[in-house]
Amino acid sequence: MRVCVFCASGPVSEAAIALAGEVGAAIAARGWSLVSGGGRVSMMGAVARAAREGGARTVGVIPEGLVALEVADDQADELVVVGDMRTRKAEMDARSDAVLALPGGLGTLEELFEAWTSHALGMHDKPVVVLDPDGHYDPLFTWLEDLRLTGFVTARGMSGVVRTTTVDTALDALDPARTSEVVSGSG
Repeated sequence: MRVCVFCASGPVSEAAIALAGEVGAAIAARGWSLVSGGGRVSMMGAVARAAREGGARTVGVIPEGLVALEVADDQADELVVVGDMRTRKAEMDARSDAVLALPGGLGTLEELFEAWTSHALGMHDKPVVVLDPDGHYDPLFTWLEDLRLTGFVTARGMSGVVRTTTVDTALDALDPARTSEVVSGSG
């Protein structure tokens, strides 16, 4: 199982960094590999370091223009440098079996929405999961529910993502053998 993790690459709280590290360690503990944005800083760096420390294979995909800004993860088992953000997302998508979004900002939201929308439109069947232990995404999901009620977002669209609050539940939702358990109520 190859898990693509989207998360913050800028300054965030120590709690957010710890969450990313916990996710990386849990991915490794399950014998999975990590696909990340290829940076060594912030949550992105923490998830990759923890995954590697646990024995997971890590693949980083970073645009050439962000190599210095996000400090390219030259410790990754494979570091892929691409031309732009669109190519980065396509490469991350091609190399992963599931998508997990942690707290993040504009980049994380953009990546999450593309994976989520593509899933909702039937363009892929990879699980798309949001791990949100502290309510980071509460305003977003409130707004999206309002859009569903007014017809701008369909129920099918909303069901294209699983929202969880614990690392174990998030990883269970990514696991094809356990996805139906999580969706039906334990998440």
